[in-house]
Amino acid sequence: MDKKPSTSKGSIFCSLRYGLALIMHFSNFTMITQRVSLSIAMIAMVNGTQQHDLLNASTEGPFVDTLNNPIKKVNAGGMAWTGQFTIWAKWAPPLERSKLTSIAGSGSAFGSFIILCVGGLISQALGWPFIFYIFGSIGCICCLLWFTVIYDDPMHHPCISVREKEHITSSLAQQSSSPRRSVPIKSMVRCLPLWAIFIGFFSHFWLCTIIITYLPTYIRSVLHVNIRDSGVLSSLPFIAASSCTILGGQLADFLLSRNLLRLIDVRKLFSSLGLFLPSLCAVALPFVASSYLTTIILLILIPGTSNLCDSGFIINTLDVAPRYASFLMGISRGFGLIAGIISSTTTGFLISQDSVSGWRNVFFLSAAINVLGLVFYLIFGKAEIQGWAKERPLTRL
Repeated sequence: MDKKPSTSKGSIFCSLRYGLALIMHFSNFTMITQRVSLSIAMIAMVNGTQQHDLLNASTEGPFVDTLNNPIKKVNAGGMAWTGQFTIWAKWAPPLERSKLTSIAGSGSAFGSFIILCVGGLISQALGWPFIFYIFGSIGCICCLLWFTVIYDDPMHHPCISVREKEHITSSLAQQSSSPRRSVPIKSMVRCLPLWAIFIGFFSHFWLCTIIITYLPTYIRSVLHVNIRDSGVLSSLPFIAASSCTILGGQLADFLLSRNLLRLIDVRKLFSSLGLFLPSLCAVALPFVASSYLTTIILLILIPGTSNLCDSGFIINTLDVAPRYASFLMGISRGFGLIAGIISSTTTGFLISQDSVSGWRNVFFLSAAINVLGLVFYLIFGKAEIQGWAKERPLTRL
């Protein structure tokens, strides 16, 4: 009986928490567009000079500079992205977590789509500085909205309705709300459900980094097409990723709200879809290289289906340890960053030896890592709050 109010109170889209999700969506949009803007502007700045060939060797696409420079990537958006999970731990009812986090997280993929579509056009029509002027101004607006609208928890927000506040607090009543103590590092290290999440991140980022980083290289070398000639084509994987993120979140919470699946079943279902489907597409790529259209479809499907993981292990830390969600998301992103570094280096080495067999080995290895990560998560993944993350009464004697 306590669960029914959680689904009926606090009407859906006309609510403050969905407004917060939209602000975070555009914040993530801003972070990714500002990162990619730098790479596009660099191309424009050196365009027409003798250094253009050198640029091609180091920045095959707008994302390459960001992904090949891990320090920049972490400093630019890592803390902001992980900090959002601290907010959702206090703002997102359990039956709406997938929806809210997917709306917020889809801003990154949507931002990639927009900047790849219009970045080059802005540079040609107005000049490369206007890329920074336009998207920097959007960032300032998002920053202003963040400071005025985002609060740590619903209890202290001046604009939230009583109905919505009661809905959120009652749905989160079982979660701990006491002041944090020291982080239980030893318990975390021994926690297999956490390791399942970390390994899931490692597997997910391994293939995604390869696709994002080497997408233009693959199309140019295998299909003999320069993807820079079509900004829309290079952005299609990211609009697919954004759409799948939102749709996956809606479907996940639908399954939960209708009691069709348990929480752990939903997490494992979307983790399976987000790791196994991209693996199938990757394995199929070497066998359809002669077909331009089929190759493009598979390259679009890989990041699209990969983002179904957003409703799986990616938000699983909010289930197993909501008190430490931000800290654990930082560690998870660290595993993803390590995977990205290793996968990029490995891919570069393999394709430098032999292009045809190199690409085949890259995709087979990526699929194997995805499947192994999925198996580990299916065995050890959990969705209930772990003992070390629960409320413990203070006792002094």
